[in-house]
Amino acid sequence: MSAPFRFPKFFVTNPSPCPYLPGKVERKVFTELSGRHSSELNEALGRIGFRRSQSVAYRPSCIDCSACVSVRVKADQFTPSATQRKLMRRHADLEVSACRPWTTEEQYALLRGYLAQRHPGGGMAEMDEHDFADMVEQTPVRTYVVEYREPSVDGVPGRLVGACLSDQQGDGLSMIYSFYDVDPGARRGLGTYIILDHIIRAARSGLPFVYLGYWVEGSDRMAYKATFKPMERLGREGWAPMDAVDITQAPSIGDQLPSRSPRRILVDA
Repeated sequence: MSAPFRFPKFFVTNPSPCPYLPGKVERKVFTELSGRHSSELNEALGRIGFRRSQSVAYRPSCIDCSACVSVRVKADQFTPSATQRKLMRRHADLEVSACRPWTTEEQYALLRGYLAQRHPGGGMAEMDEHDFADMVEQTPVRTYVVEYREPSVDGVPGRLVGACLSDQQGDGLSMIYSFYDVDPGARRGLGTYIILDHIIRAARSGLPFVYLGYWVEGSDRMAYKATFKPMERLGREGWAPMDAVDITQAPSIGDQLPSRSPRRILVDA
């Protein structure tokens, strides 16, 4: 007989400046993912708007703001736009592989370049190799690092130009964090292509959704997510089409939660 499932304990982070909306303050509710039921718990929480960071599941729990909205692409119904099809053709020569969640120096170098260009003042800007290893390798669920490389030459793997830490769930792929070459002269549209590739792979595997994390109305950094259609977002009545749901309140997870600071990096995505 298996041990009975125990409802997890939830905690709340201290308020801090919001990285997406100036003048706003953010707070996160989180719980540990541990034990034999961690995968099931992670999937259940993912369906009500939680994201995973290492062995922690978290969700925004801001006092006076509900701008962060969980979104997912309906991979089994997705039809790329003309611009997206052009981008897919442009990068069709890239070699893609799903690797075990084990970090490499090449991945870390790519991440450092990406953070320096795109998020120089962000919470991950000071991430060292140990932090990066923790982010990738500390996972209680089925996780991959999906690598995107330039074509091989004479059997030698091409240059790494993109990577994405992704979880495979029962109903889809959850894109935890992606990073890619943003140096002058780099391929254009790699971030969009990585999402398109995940959508196609999910559909081919019979997985109906690709979870993209949070969309924030009014945040230019999040605007790109709304270009992948059809998309659903999470509101008070559950998941519904992006243009037909009241997002002012996400599903409740229970009573008011005690305050406690997390011991791990919570990756915003």
